[in-house]
Amino acid sequence: MSVGLAVFLIILGVIGGAVAGFFGARAYMKKYFQDNPPVNEDMMRTMMIQMGQKPSEKKLHQMMTAMKAQQSKNGK
Repeated sequence: MSVGLAVFLIILGVIGGAVAGFFGARAYMKKYFQDNPPVNEDMMRTMMIQMGQKPSEKKLHQMMTAMKAQQSKNGK
């Protein structure tokens, strides 16, 4: 096997792995977000009503801000 062929096959393998990894990660994230959708204000309002609280817009906004701050703090 010549060195040129070996280098070509290695580069081809790296490119193929990157493409396969991209599509695999994309499919995984689609399934993850389908199973675990991100929380939005409507979901928060529904949860508060189910817990017997009357959600005000101010309280919903405070809770969403606190959740976003917590997510950005944990994400870093």
